[in-house]
Amino acid sequence: MRRTMLYLPGNNPNMLVRGHLFGSDGIIMDLEDAVPVKEKDAARIMVAAFLRRGDFGNVEVTVRINGADTPFWREDLAAVVPHKGLDGVRLPKADDPETIRRVDEELSSQEEKNGIKIGHIKIFCILETARGIWNAYDVAKASDRVTAILPGGEDLVADLKTSRSPEGVELEWSRKMLIVAARAAGVDAIDTVYPQVGDDEGLRQETALAKQLGFDGKSVIHPNQIPVIHEIFTPTEIEVEKAKRIVAAAKDASERGLGAVAVDGRMVDAPVVKRAEYILVKAGLKEEAAY
Repeated sequence: MRRTMLYLPGNNPNMLVRGHLFGSDGIIMDLEDAVPVKEKDAARIMVAAFLRRGDFGNVEVTVRINGADTPFWREDLAAVVPHKGLDGVRLPKADDPETIRRVDEELSSQEEKNGIKIGHIKIFCILETARGIWNAYDVAKASDRVTAILPGGEDLVADLKTSRSPEGVELEWSRKMLIVAARAAGVDAIDTVYPQVGDDEGLRQETALAKQLGFDGKSVIHPNQIPVIHEIFTPTEIEVEKAKRIVAAAKDASERGLGAVAVDGRMVDAPVVKRAEYILVKAGLKEEAAY
């Protein structure tokens, strides 16, 4: 599950040490925006040291590298790829398929050099410009490594020549476009961060919107945001019990060669069963979702 992925500044050893203990589904060790240019080398060394430990439990570990339009990204990959703790990289300004393929090639080179299975490290593409959003499907399909696409926040808003509002109306179309592209490409969609750390009600509203639109989770900039997001993205007991009944009924109908099944007085077809399976997976009941 990728309900929450927590950003950790790559130049903050205290956060890097404790980051995987805050309860998020994933962590992002940040070498880009959180790190001033003069500290890039030091942060790279620090992040590599923590990856080398490889002790992160069940938390998915990624590193946000610097963009492929900077002189830093290849050094970032050379520093972080060799270590067993790394599951993927977040690529900022992933605006076109060519950029994804360049990073893919460099990852393959680094994996081969370090005896790692080619394709092991996944790519999370951050779409931070109007061009990136427009190219969302092509970006998602540019490499088998791409496992998720994400809308940018402040950078995207700036490129759209507007400002971030509490309601997020300026990002509405971009979010919807990205969701459709992600589903068409078969990758996850993860929403951008909510920047107002102390505004739990605003976070709750934006997260509920993201869930309704179809996002799989949300990026996080503070540990205090994790419980609110998990509460919204985790199915309720009522949803889980209904999903169990639907999957069980569908399984029974399949075994008896029946084409239709009713649950709670309502006919259930394939899309409803698929949605029920998705709810069970989200609830951590993957085995019960399969039939």
